[in-house]
Amino acid sequence: MDDTHQPLPASRQPLVQRTLSEWGTLIRLGAPILVAQLAQMANGAIDTVMAGHASAEDLAAVGIGSSLWMPLFLFFMGLLGALQPIISGYRGAGDNHRIMPTTWQGLYIAAIGAVLMMVALANVRPILAMLELESTTAGITQGYLDAFIWGVPALFLIVALRGLTDGLGHTKVIMVFSLLGTLCNLPLNYIFIYGKLGLPAMGGVGCGWATAIANGIAALALVIYLNRSAAYRRFHLLASWCRPDGAQIRYILAIGVPIGFTIFVEASIFSVIALFLAPLGPVVVAGHQIALNVTSLMFMVPLSLGMALTLRVSFLVGARAPDTARLISRSSLLLAGAIALVFASGLWLGSGLVARLYTSDPEVQAVTIALLLWAALFQIVDVIQVTCISALRGYKDTRIPMLIMLFSFWGVSLPLGYVLTFTDSLVPAMGAAGFWIGLTAGLTSASVLLMTRLFLFTPERSDDQPATVTGASASA
Repeated sequence: MDDTHQPLPASRQPLVQRTLSEWGTLIRLGAPILVAQLAQMANGAIDTVMAGHASAEDLAAVGIGSSLWMPLFLFFMGLLGALQPIISGYRGAGDNHRIMPTTWQGLYIAAIGAVLMMVALANVRPILAMLELESTTAGITQGYLDAFIWGVPALFLIVALRGLTDGLGHTKVIMVFSLLGTLCNLPLNYIFIYGKLGLPAMGGVGCGWATAIANGIAALALVIYLNRSAAYRRFHLLASWCRPDGAQIRYILAIGVPIGFTIFVEASIFSVIALFLAPLGPVVVAGHQIALNVTSLMFMVPLSLGMALTLRVSFLVGARAPDTARLISRSSLLLAGAIALVFASGLWLGSGLVARLYTSDPEVQAVTIALLLWAALFQIVDVIQVTCISALRGYKDTRIPMLIMLFSFWGVSLPLGYVLTFTDSLVPAMGAAGFWIGLTAGLTSASVLLMTRLFLFTPERSDDQPATVTGASASA
């Protein structure tokens, strides 16, 4: 098996040389993750643009449908994200016989999650009724979701198998198949949305079918690759089948549920803020959405670095190299901080240019520029918190970080943001900038608490997972 991307730490190297070597490993792991993340974001952009060219109702329906399935998916994606550090830890420890049984337990969890999500999305009519949507838009939304759910099993299969490929340090694998899914999504959207190759024009509903089929193609191709690739001969997926193991499933859930809940909490607060800002008018909402989109794009870099950090720390813990794990988890704050300062400076100095790239409306530009100045500060603390929480996930420490994020977002960001935005209690009402200050304050709180946790945290033992897993592949 190729160990290029997850090498064992070199001994007796000078501190600076060791640090630079570990940073190089992070970049090799993180660059493909970044490309995969951008490919997934491109899918959303493709859907939005192509549905928008069909009609305003189709665009609105796809947007509403996406807002309904995305939070659920993010929760389950985080839950299954426990597989990466677990498998990476096994790889570092040389416990290769545990890798495929754990992968299969993740597949069982993914199957249950897929069923739950499909049932939920098939029964959203009460929610659509509560939203009081115009009948045409509501019908397209339901049709979009009815089509989309057929691709949910494939989507969950990809996420679960990512635990195997990323956990082994092969982050390029998901990058390739994410790009494949995006490349399939574009022509399939064209065929189904606009009615080509003899098919009727389906509008936004066709977007759901295109996404489902693209997910299916990518998942099938990934399974074929894993079963035929020489690199995965020792980890043959189908030949390594094993039965469900309650202890291992509980272990995965104990790590994964807090990750999923943390991601859900973080995603949901931005939706809540958007709802709070709606009464301030379309100009304010538009400026807020632009600022949020810009910071979300920039966030992909530290997020990808953080995902790589989780893999590296868990590998080093498994390899009984705690000193190097501590070195990379702490020194990564310097690397991430440098990236944050570059991005923050770009936002501060280029806010006007960014605003003009997004809109020609002078009022929206003014709101956007004002918010981007606060977003520059937000960017710095956001990068610090994601680096700290990613390192802690590498140590499989997820419960306390979840509580920290819950307190910081719902106990600090939202209350403070609401007071600053709508009331004169502290200062004269600030409008949308108040929520960005609240977010910055909450993330500052999270950064301080998570950094403290990271610097004080000591793993009780590196082999706390269940010792035995039953299955057909005990000697894989």
